[in-house]
Amino acid sequence: MKSTLGLRLGQSLTMTPALQQAIRLLQLSSLDLQQEIEQALESNILLEREDGVEPVEAEVASAETAEAAETAMAASESGGDPKSLELDNSREIPDEMPVDANWSDVFDEPPSGPRNSDDDELHDFLEANLHGRVSLHEHLLEQARVADFAGDEIDIAEHLIDSINEDGYIENWAELSALLQRQFGVSLETVEAVLAKVQDFDPTGVGARDLGECLSLQLELMSSRTPGIGTAMRLIKQHMVLLARRDPAAMVRATGLPMAEIELALALIRTLQPHPGRPFQAHEPDYVTPDVFVAKKNGRWVVSLNPEHTPRLRLNQHYQGMIRRADSSRDQLVLKQHLQEARYFLNSLEARNETLLRVAQSIVEEQRAFLDYGPEAMRPMVLRDIAEQLGIHESTVSRATANKYMLTPRGLFELKFFFSSHVQTTGGGVCSATAIQAMIKRMISAEDAVRPLSDATLSELLLKEGIQVARRTVAKYREGLGIPPSHERKPPT
Repeated sequence: MKSTLGLRLGQSLTMTPALQQAIRLLQLSSLDLQQEIEQALESNILLEREDGVEPVEAEVASAETAEAAETAMAASESGGDPKSLELDNSREIPDEMPVDANWSDVFDEPPSGPRNSDDDELHDFLEANLHGRVSLHEHLLEQARVADFAGDEIDIAEHLIDSINEDGYIENWAELSALLQRQFGVSLETVEAVLAKVQDFDPTGVGARDLGECLSLQLELMSSRTPGIGTAMRLIKQHMVLLARRDPAAMVRATGLPMAEIELALALIRTLQPHPGRPFQAHEPDYVTPDVFVAKKNGRWVVSLNPEHTPRLRLNQHYQGMIRRADSSRDQLVLKQHLQEARYFLNSLEARNETLLRVAQSIVEEQRAFLDYGPEAMRPMVLRDIAEQLGIHESTVSRATANKYMLTPRGLFELKFFFSSHVQTTGGGVCSATAIQAMIKRMISAEDAVRPLSDATLSELLLKEGIQVARRTVAKYREGLGIPPSHERKPPT
């Protein structure tokens, strides 16, 4: 095979470090962006916040502030008068002092200023809310230590507790019971007896081996006079498949009981906790802040970025002035590298803000009807529509709208909320899925409670408004809204 040399022309996209950084910053949420900015400020000496104070003035101000702080601190130690510093400095600590001597035996206690009532309230609030969350495992072990166990039962109970997952269920019961029998030389009946004691612990239903047992444990602690408890226990023990399917009609056929009694039992089952360990899991609060503000000014919808999410950064003039082009020393190379990285970061941050603002403006222009009239006026829109309007790629629009939120007079919405599929209307037009969901919600909220609207009826009502939607599509939109079917919305008789 003969090797030859030749030229070939072609086009390719090269992902430079600057481009990679711009793409990464664009898809970050506001919280992740703040962390990225803080990390850049800490790692790059050429970057600083633009707070309106010149670097030289800032250094002078900081020096004056530090000097004033030292003076004030010394004054407070001297009793509040700066002129008495020389007199107080002459007082030295004795070479030999008793072991139990107090500082007040040598120096006067500085007067403590009055505390503000607001500070007192804040302190009391923090003290009242400083508490640790006890895990489910620790909560069960505390009960096991004071329970009535004999011999090896306490060790068996601890092994059982270790096998309970975060939802409160025993995992791999067959393997676990066989392992405990071999390890402690006991019978299966002994292991199950210890398990029964663990299942009596708080929370109710903990230590169950399946969902049916979990619900049964909770029902067993209720009074036998509880309405519907007998039917509920029967459904849980014999008809769990029908419960999972949520089919009351099939339950009536399987049990021969009247629908009213089945509905009463189902209402009781809904009050049970299928995951008894969930309350002991740590739940971190999720805070959402808008990235974009939308307000109507002079009859036009105006879009602006949240200034808290877009802090103004700049290059540090002091360190930038220390860079010498002809100098190739190690310190100069570090400064030049920081300068290049700082410029890349500032350009990427500016490009992110510009792209986010352009995308948000286009979304508002397309969805003005939603802002004026509500969800039923939402227009169908996909990423390609915004991409073609701005002359950018769909992936750029997807990154710009990921984990970003817009605050409008109608509420706080994720940017992805404004994109939805469409359905053909009888007049040849299109209607967005969001608008159809709003119509379904409106119809159900105005329905007769005694005779709730079925999915087929909702489909017919939508057809009268010019929207042709199949019954199964209506059911999908209804479930997306978290609305139960008609037979579950009907009150028990």
